[in-house]
Amino acid sequence: MVQITESALPGVLEIQPKVFRDERGYFFESFRLDWLIPHGITHDWVQDNQSFSQKGTVRGLHFQHAPYAQAKLVRVIQGKVLDVAVDLRKGSPSYGKSYAAVLDADRNNLLYIPTGFAHGFSVLEDAIFAYKCSEYYHQASEGGIKWDDPQLAIDWQVEHPIISAKDETWPSLKEFTETSGGGL
Repeated sequence: MVQITESALPGVLEIQPKVFRDERGYFFESFRLDWLIPHGITHDWVQDNQSFSQKGTVRGLHFQHAPYAQAKLVRVIQGKVLDVAVDLRKGSPSYGKSYAAVLDADRNNLLYIPTGFAHGFSVLEDAIFAYKCSEYYHQASEGGIKWDDPQLAIDWQVEHPIISAKDETWPSLKEFTETSGGGL
């Protein structure tokens, strides 16, 4: 039986599927829509993405603006990451707050991140990261928040982060809030 836990941020769910192990290896269902329907989640998932990242990499914090805003269902296939969601929903009582969960291939856990959140992760062990998206990637709708914004104070749990040039250029949460009219 799957175990679904509501995080401290409304709408962000951690999912722990039942894993069946024996001498041959293991089996588990990595996705079932009927897990999510009781939580009001009925997306038509339209895109699957996969990446490999070496230990110490930080990717994020990313989002897409409406009408291309993406909900994501994320997991690791190999390795371990610290997965982070930041609430950017306009008027949300948890606006600007973050939630972090360790996604671990040994646990096979997943995180559901609704639209209106920035998303990122740091790589604690070399990792293959996979996720479903509720909308297609749309470059002109891409946005982000600076990964090391002191206002967010996210402990990425890596000593010497490897960051893309683009991820170094995103605005702070304060700058985003001022230019976006208060959020997504």
